[in-house]
Amino acid sequence: MSPTAARPWHLPALLAALAMLGPFSIDTYLPAFPAIAATLQASMVEVQQSLTVYLLAYAAMMLWQGAISDALGRRPVILAHLAVYALACLGCAIAGNIESLLLFRILQGMSAGAGIVIGRAIIRDRYHGPEAQKLMSRVTMLFAIAPAVAPVLGGWLLVFTGWRAIFYALLLLTLGLLAWCWKALPETLPPARRQSLHPRVLLHNYLEVGRSGRFLLFSGIIAVNFAGFFIYIPAAPVFLIDHLGVTASGFAWLFLPSIAGIVAGAVISGRVAGKLSPRHTIETGYALMIVAACANLVLCWLRPPELPWNVMPLFVYTCGMSLVMPSISLLLLDLFPTMRGLTSSLQGFMQVALSGIVAGLVSPYLAHSVFALAQGMAGFLLLGFMLWGAYRYLEHHRADHP
Repeated sequence: MSPTAARPWHLPALLAALAMLGPFSIDTYLPAFPAIAATLQASMVEVQQSLTVYLLAYAAMMLWQGAISDALGRRPVILAHLAVYALACLGCAIAGNIESLLLFRILQGMSAGAGIVIGRAIIRDRYHGPEAQKLMSRVTMLFAIAPAVAPVLGGWLLVFTGWRAIFYALLLLTLGLLAWCWKALPETLPPARRQSLHPRVLLHNYLEVGRSGRFLLFSGIIAVNFAGFFIYIPAAPVFLIDHLGVTASGFAWLFLPSIAGIVAGAVISGRVAGKLSPRHTIETGYALMIVAACANLVLCWLRPPELPWNVMPLFVYTCGMSLVMPSISLLLLDLFPTMRGLTSSLQGFMQVALSGIVAGLVSPYLAHSVFALAQGMAGFLLLGFMLWGAYRYLEHHRADHP
């Protein structure tokens, strides 16, 4: 029996921990904005820019991390990014002015996304069929814990030791991950299967993937399904405090049902792997999301905003979303077996870019009422389902006209 078979949670735990660096980089320090502003004698707008530059760097580097790992191997690229991220955490912790904090937040953004981008490629390098779906589901389930834990941890550190301790804690976490990866992270891409980093070859590879209709359909499905839930995140203060009447400490009303739904969907996805085909798994997930979106519209139309009714559909929606995502991700990675890292990079960039548009434009426009937010969820779901229908049509057409 192989070590991986003997310890089925070892690799998903490691990959999930790597993927958690992204949300931890955001959620742990959000409660510390006023304290950072006071210490560094900066305005709140300037401190908020530390999140903006992080997200811009995160999205930009996602375009390249997978392609670099296709050329140099998965393991060295992850180790190098972890080393840069550790340096960035130290820089944030000792920053003496807002300019230094912004610089090191850019470094954090450039290095935080490697785990989630390259982790998907590692799974598909090593596993196939139901085993790949089970592992992807385990990573999703463990990864979903991060948004729940990070703000609580950040709040505790802020209250008891100050905001700099948040970045020292991230530094210790990163050093632990670096040691864990050095010891246990396998190299899953042999030299014979690696790609060139020559600019002409890279451009050809990016164009080949970016022009693929099936790649665009699968990436669009993942991005818009997530957007149907994500519209509630930037709107959370208005949705919870203004519409539902909770206090500033009651944000768990939004996050706990959503995270519970993601975990439940990931568990179901792992359980049905090998029993249901990817198509049936995806369509079951869409059935759950359709039920959630319709219930959300009806509740918002017929009832005044009230807990727990207006958050219950989020559990069902994220459960369906989490059921769809592993199967779609594996179908996407199978499109270009020799360029899985690059494919994962482009898909991740598309999702982050759409999330940025949703946060900046769509969510503020819809936040004025719970019914408008429910319409936004339904709209994104409809678009995702239409993309899935387009893929099914193309597959039927290809089967009829080989």
